[in-house]
Amino acid sequence: MAKANPKLIEAIERTVAKLSNGAAYQWGHMGACNCGNLAQELTQFTKSEIHQYAMQKHGDWNEQLLDYCPTSGYPIDLMISKMLDFGLTLDDLAHLERLSDLGILSQIPKERSDKINKNSREDVVLYMETWAKILRENWINENEISLELALEKKLKLPVLV
Repeated sequence: MAKANPKLIEAIERTVAKLSNGAAYQWGHMGACNCGNLAQELTQFTKSEIHQYAMQKHGDWNEQLLDYCPTSGYPIDLMISKMLDFGLTLDDLAHLERLSDLGILSQIPKERSDKINKNSREDVVLYMETWAKILRENWINENEISLELALEKKLKLPVLV
């Protein structure tokens, strides 16, 4: 799963808010689908720009991810690289497009997760809300541990009088 960090969490939450408030959503449109909406938040490219970049190569997001090459020079690959810089993995993006990460789905009630549909705005919102919640909890836990370790080390330092 993605490396939990505030910038990524905030971008996912902004995406959820935009989709909840009626932002353009169309699963078959590279700039307005599941990944496309998150890409808008992470890269600041418009849905039209994202779609245009993606059309320079073949396939949907999953095919683009399989063909991803950070040094290809294709704009879609550069955009994917920017998304990865936020702590995402190629698997995260593939799962987002299909709403298929088992760790995320396991946090959604089974009767709801069994019916999740990759091209439903409401399901994308639920999936991303759950993902953001998991990442936020992971980030808090990781940073509490770091704080505890820092305090422990500080306590072990000799006291200067």
